[in-house]
Amino acid sequence: MTNPHQYDSDAIDAVYRAIRERRDMRHFLPDPIDPEQLARFIAAAHSAPSVGYMQPWRFLRITDAALRRRLHAHVDAERVLTAEALGERSGEFMRLKVEGILACGELLVVGLVEGRERYVFGRRTMPDMDLASASCAIQNFWLAARAEGIGVGWVSLFDPEHVRALCGMPDGSRPIALLCVGHVDEFYPEPMLQAERWDSRRDLGEILYENAWGVAAKRPAA
Repeated sequence: MTNPHQYDSDAIDAVYRAIRERRDMRHFLPDPIDPEQLARFIAAAHSAPSVGYMQPWRFLRITDAALRRRLHAHVDAERVLTAEALGERSGEFMRLKVEGILACGELLVVGLVEGRERYVFGRRTMPDMDLASASCAIQNFWLAARAEGIGVGWVSLFDPEHVRALCGMPDGSRPIALLCVGHVDEFYPEPMLQAERWDSRRDLGEILYENAWGVAAKRPAA
């Protein structure tokens, strides 16, 4: 039966293709991003769902070269601390490329706005729904960029309080991502960490339960 609300087949295929081919990019070309293009990505992010319509996301564009270098130095120091915390996998981790802060055309800090405690709708028992909402915004940004052939890398190796201070963010705000955005020579054919054998994507049978946690769901017949 035809669903009158569905897109045409080409549009449906394009949505799933963007989801399937989205990559967390680390390698960038130095070419600048068209400002109108960047504005479209941020508009896509701002169209994300948010609990209680709080829209907790804020985007800080880093155009100061010295500030970008300070952010990179902090991330690089955190990279070493992360390696130390990984124990026997530290050497393996240090061989990975985990960011493209100095190479990307645009660097954005994504943060949660201050004063979020006043938003109670949907957050009374789950206050971290502000983070969930902002994550949806980042995914929107990511998919829009992928559809237009632009790479995005989410960097999370940082101390939020340190980045908040570096960027002059107010008390109560919280940075959650450094987004490296830029042109790329090519998109990775598979997630980089999978290609590097750091880990692999779980089978659907491992992540879908039915009625009780840990009880595998019956898959619908083809």
